[in-house]
Amino acid sequence: MSSTVIFIGPSLRLELAKQVVEAEYRPPIKRGDLAQLGPEVNRIGIIDGEFYQSLAVSPKEILPFLDRGIEVYGSSSVGALRAVELRTYGMVGIGRVFQMYKDRIIDGDDEVALTYDPDTFRPTSEPLVNIRQALELAQKDGLVNAELAEGLIKHLKKLYFPLRSYTVVAQLCPHLKEFLFDRRPNIKQEDAISLLKTLAAR
Repeated sequence: MSSTVIFIGPSLRLELAKQVVEAEYRPPIKRGDLAQLGPEVNRIGIIDGEFYQSLAVSPKEILPFLDRGIEVYGSSSVGALRAVELRTYGMVGIGRVFQMYKDRIIDGDDEVALTYDPDTFRPTSEPLVNIRQALELAQKDGLVNAELAEGLIKHLKKLYFPLRSYTVVAQLCPHLKEFLFDRRPNIKQEDAISLLKTLAAR
């Protein structure tokens, strides 16, 4: 087993992750997975995790690893959430999603939640953080104003997370259709790559 273990899923395709850093890659983390790690593991990267399918990994499960001096990094999804909660204990948060939670721009775990194919990890819905980024870019391009963008986010927040998509945004705001499907920002993916690059550099 590699001394580095990374929990990853829909945020970044596995074949792309392996091109960035050599590690043992495991599926999205859930409650109890950390207890299965061997004593040779000295670095852990948490990117994706289960929120609704199974119990989420808890901060209490991560703390013993930090206490033993094991490096634990988080980004993108549940990794970003836990990194905010445990940053004072030494967990390292990476990326924009982590920063958004840290700065309290967002707070709910539904912001990063999405549905995906359990066999391929291909996303089948769009996380709200990505849609927020798309609307921010649309504002910069003058396609929407702040009031409209805020209204769209409020509408999407009311939707159950599996129903959120760029298609829904385009239906609500048709003049954004071309922009959304051309740009399709994915900050969860960008943050996942940043974590992997950090591990590769260290």
